[in-house]
Amino acid sequence: MRVGVLVTEQVRVFDYAVATEVWGLDRTARGVPRFELRTCGPHRSTVPMSPGVTCVPDYDLDGLDECDLVVVPGVQHPTAPVHPQVRAALRAAHARGATVASLCSGAFLLAAAGLLAGRRATAHWLDAEELARRHPDVIVDPNVLFVGDGAVWTSAGVAAGIDLCLHLVRHDHGAAAAAEIARTMVTAPFRTGGQAQFITRPIPAAQGQNDDLSQLRERVLNDLAHPWTVTHMANLAGMSERSFARRFVQSTGDTPLQWLLTQRVLAAQHLLEVSDLPITAIARRCGFGTALTMRHHFTRHVGLPPRDYRQAFGHTRDDD
Repeated sequence: MRVGVLVTEQVRVFDYAVATEVWGLDRTARGVPRFELRTCGPHRSTVPMSPGVTCVPDYDLDGLDECDLVVVPGVQHPTAPVHPQVRAALRAAHARGATVASLCSGAFLLAAAGLLAGRRATAHWLDAEELARRHPDVIVDPNVLFVGDGAVWTSAGVAAGIDLCLHLVRHDHGAAAAAEIARTMVTAPFRTGGQAQFITRPIPAAQGQNDDLSQLRERVLNDLAHPWTVTHMANLAGMSERSFARRFVQSTGDTPLQWLLTQRVLAAQHLLEVSDLPITAIARRCGFGTALTMRHHFTRHVGLPPRDYRQAFGHTRDDD
C-alpha cells in the first residue's frame, strides 16, 4: 500500500509526524503490513514547516499518482490561498479512486479543492466555524473526532489525527494491525466520545448583561438544584409564559429549558473536573436529581458518560 503525505508550506509538524509514525515505520516483524510512504510537495526543495522545521519532499506532486491513500496534514494558516497545483493534485487523486484524508486544519485544503462540497466534514473545534463560513457547501460537524463521507475523511485537531490514521489502518488492514501500531505508539487504538469533551465552555455569569432577564438567569445559575420550570421563571420575570419564552430566545438564542439544561451540564463538567464529590451528589447539586438522569443528558451533550469524563479530565474515584 502506498501512502502519500502532502507537504506544503507551514505544515503542522505534529500532523506530519503522525502520518510518518503510522505508515513510515517497518513493523512487519510484528505482523503489520508493509507500507510505502511518500512525502510529496509542489517542488522537491526545502519546504518551511511550522514551527521551525524544514522538509525536503521525496517526490513532487506527481508522486501522489500511484498512492492508495493521500494524507493532508494541517497547516499553520488554514485560510491562506491553496496553490492551484495542489488543488488539482488532490482532485486527481480523488477522481482515480484514492482515499483522501485530512488532519486538523488540512480540511481547508480539501475544501479548497472542492472535495468536501456536500459532504460531512470536521476540523479542530477552533477552526470549524471558519470552515463552515468559508465553505457553506460543506456539512461541518464540530463534535466528532473524525468523519468519513465516501472516500474522503477529515479529523479534528492534533490527537484526533492519530485516531483517524489508526481507523484508516483498521479499515484497510484489520483491527489487529491497528492495535499493534497503537501499542508501539503507546496510545489507545480508538477513543470514545467526540470533540465536545475538549471544548472549553466556561459557566457564564449573568452579571453585566444588559437585557432585562439577566437577573433571573443569575438567580437560576446560583440555584441550579432547584426544580426550575418555565412557569416559575416566567412568574419571577413578571411575564406570560409565551412572552417570556420569546424574550428568552431573543436574549440567549436558546429556549429556557435548553439553556437550563446546558448550564446544568456545564456545572456538572466543572464539578467533575475540580471536585471529588460523588456523581450522585453532583447530579443533585446541578439539578438533575439522579445520577441516571445526569448520565443521559451529560452523555448526549458531551459525548461520553460522567465517570469517563472525570477519569479523563479530573479527579478519579470509585463512587456511585
